[in-house]
Amino acid sequence: MSGIPEIRTDRGIPTLYVKDVPFFALSGEVHNSSAESLSYMEKKVWPRIAGMNLNTLVVPLYWNRIEAQEGIFDFTLLDGLICQAREQKKHLVFLWFGLWKNAESTYVPDWIKQNCETYFRVETVYGEKLNTIWPLCEAAVGKDANAFAHVMKHIRAIDEEFSTVIMMQVENETGLLGTPCDYCAKAREEFVRPVPEILLELPATQKRPGTWKEVFGEDAEEVFMACHMAGAVEKITAAGRSEYPLPCFTNAWLYQFPWYAGSYPSGGPVRKMHQVWKLAAPSLFTLAPDIYVPYAAKVMDEYGYEGNPLLVPEIRKDAVTASYALYALVKHNALCYSPFGIEDLGEDTENVSTPTEEMIKALKMDPLSFDLTGSRQALSAVYGLFEQMKPLYLQMRGTDHMQCWLQRDENDQGAFFRFKEYDLEVDYFPKTAGCPAAAGVVYELGKNRFLLIGMMSKFIFHPKAGRKKKVSFLKMEKGQLRNGIFMPELEMNGDEYMAMLMMEQPVCYQVELFQY
Repeated sequence: MSGIPEIRTDRGIPTLYVKDVPFFALSGEVHNSSAESLSYMEKKVWPRIAGMNLNTLVVPLYWNRIEAQEGIFDFTLLDGLICQAREQKKHLVFLWFGLWKNAESTYVPDWIKQNCETYFRVETVYGEKLNTIWPLCEAAVGKDANAFAHVMKHIRAIDEEFSTVIMMQVENETGLLGTPCDYCAKAREEFVRPVPEILLELPATQKRPGTWKEVFGEDAEEVFMACHMAGAVEKITAAGRSEYPLPCFTNAWLYQFPWYAGSYPSGGPVRKMHQVWKLAAPSLFTLAPDIYVPYAAKVMDEYGYEGNPLLVPEIRKDAVTASYALYALVKHNALCYSPFGIEDLGEDTENVSTPTEEMIKALKMDPLSFDLTGSRQALSAVYGLFEQMKPLYLQMRGTDHMQCWLQRDENDQGAFFRFKEYDLEVDYFPKTAGCPAAAGVVYELGKNRFLLIGMMSKFIFHPKAGRKKKVSFLKMEKGQLRNGIFMPELEMNGDEYMAMLMMEQPVCYQVELFQY
């Protein structure tokens, strides 16, 4: 089993291992249609991401392309994507666009789309049928599970030796939009039945049996959908992992304004539904957020908790994504970080199309997330720096000797860290268009020695409170990291101690202090 990518616990921290080595997917996700064509990938994607320090690409797999005819599987596109990734010396995370993508069933094969009797749709309270197949449609779920199992079996046959493919996302942003629940006759029959015993393990139930409404009150319809959606995804995931046990996860369209189920996909793996999903879909190792909101750090804090390793398969790709990448990787030990539409960063910004204002409003996105100024340079620098930092990071993570900072919003002015012999003040520069937000990491290397890595910040060391001491520098060096080791390039003199600045590109300082 050790040859297959897997999640292991490293000193209490869930970690992806590839070829028996800790691996962090420094990634980008391509646009939804980019992987439809091997030629397009070859001409428009791979060249554009060259030089960005990515080690992984997040790429869709389309059920309608793989099983265009029922029971006949065509892996030409899949094989081509894996072959291209190997040529580029990149790993892949595949997104299985099966029954559900963004709360709709748009990537199912035509023979499913056209057979609405067998593969029946969700209905609103007004009887309107949505373009979303009902997760209790056993025929549809069975077909998806069968297709995913064939995909995983094929990947194992051609890739187990290489581990090009390191993880699988099962479905994409599941749930129901425009309605909190399915109101078809079969759904109504299920809704008045007793809650499954497995859900009585939830603290909110107090182990009281009853109908969904009796047990969950006003949240009953969303919990009902979450349970059945998670159960369907579990059947699909388990079928695939029985053929090839790659780590599998699914992703969430965030719970956000106006905060009622159906304005965001009802029943999807939003944070408040995690307990339901964890019980109903144990084959998923984590539930991941797609993040396009201004408060990205808050989302990462919410989703990166014990029992749910942080993985970010989609996130905004403006310049602040570099800051969020550093925070996700260092603070939360993120297994994967992946700005969406990554190929756009290799294009002239004026040539990159952006969603319409109506789409941005409908999807509750932050319009600033589409400003690409300075993003490629900053993200490339952070990815490259983290790769060189990795041995030191693996040694220090989970200890008090490594601390991380990030400017969370416009009102956040700085951070303060306490170490054994010194305290550290970090002041944030104001947010500037086209620049990352203030972010960084500090390593306590010894009693008087620190390594600081960051951007858009300045730092000041203080003596411990109550000590009648002042702090100064024996040495301050600016340099680079190579395989976890600091390589000095410039020794700063006394006149420069007052200008310990970190601008829009990440910088590394090693300092040696003394007190007098």
